[in-house]
Amino acid sequence: MKKINNIAFIDGQNLYMGTQLNDWKVDYKKLRVYLQNKYHVTEAYYHLGYVNDENQSLYNNLQKAGFIVSFRDHSSVLEAKKKGNVDTDIVFEVMKTVIERPDIHKVVIISGDGDYKRLVSYLVEKSKLEKILFPNKNFASSLYKSLPSKYYDYLDSIYKKIKH
Repeated sequence: MKKINNIAFIDGQNLYMGTQLNDWKVDYKKLRVYLQNKYHVTEAYYHLGYVNDENQSLYNNLQKAGFIVSFRDHSSVLEAKKKGNVDTDIVFEVMKTVIERPDIHKVVIISGDGDYKRLVSYLVEKSKLEKILFPNKNFASSLYKSLPSKYYDYLDSIYKKIKH
C-alpha cells in the first residue's frame, strides 16, 4: 500500500488571531500530531510575517513541535513598517509543491483568509486539496460559502484535541 504523503501550510497570524477570538491557544505539539494522524501530514510549514527577537520562544516551540518555520522576506528599509502578510508566499509554495513534488498527495491549509480562495478552488479542481482548516466558524471568509463541506473543517470544533 502506498504511503499517503500530505503537506500542510499554516498562515500563522491567521491561526493566532482566529483562536484568540475564541479565547484559547493552540498547543503546537498537539496540532502537529493531529495533522499527522488525521490528515497524514508529513511536512508542515508554519508561515510568519517576520523575525522578531521577542518571539524567539514561539519559534523554538514551533520547531520542537515539528513545524518548519518560514518567515516573509522584508526590505531592511521597511524595518519599522513590517507587515506580516504571508499570503503570496503560501500560494507560491503550494503551487511550487504541487508542480515539483510528485511525492506529495494532497495539501492542507490552515487559514480563514479569503485571499486563498483561488488557490483552494484550483486545488479542488486538480484533486489536490485534502482540507482547509478554518481557525473558527466566525473567522472563515464568506468567499468559501460555495466550497463543499468535505473540503473544510473548523479548528474550534476540535479545539479540545489541540488546545494549550
